[in-house]
Amino acid sequence: MEWIVILLVVVVFFYFRTKTAKGVKNISTQDLKGMLQSKDKQFIDVRTTGEYKARHISEFKNIPLDQLPAKVSTLNSEKAIVVICQSGMRSSRAAGILAKAGFQKVYNVKGGMSRW
Repeated sequence: MEWIVILLVVVVFFYFRTKTAKGVKNISTQDLKGMLQSKDKQFIDVRTTGEYKARHISEFKNIPLDQLPAKVSTLNSEKAIVVICQSGMRSSRAAGILAKAGFQKVYNVKGGMSRW
């Protein structure tokens, strides 16, 4: 009986850990390639400044995840926004922050720069 409770707790934990926030769509790096020339989207890289300087996609502006909450107001909530990080974990968190801040169209790049 105890192992069922433990299993249930683990399943619920991973469900909420991997659940995409409402209004957030996960996209592949292939999908991203088709979006890069779009003028109606904002592109945000939430990695550290050092990671960004080492290698980045030119269309992306660097706003490290820890600075994002303070800089949300500098972004246009009327435009779609695409977020990327190294693996997709930090950008997933950033996408949730943006969705909660009122952004209606938020795209998270699955696999991030590792798959680019």
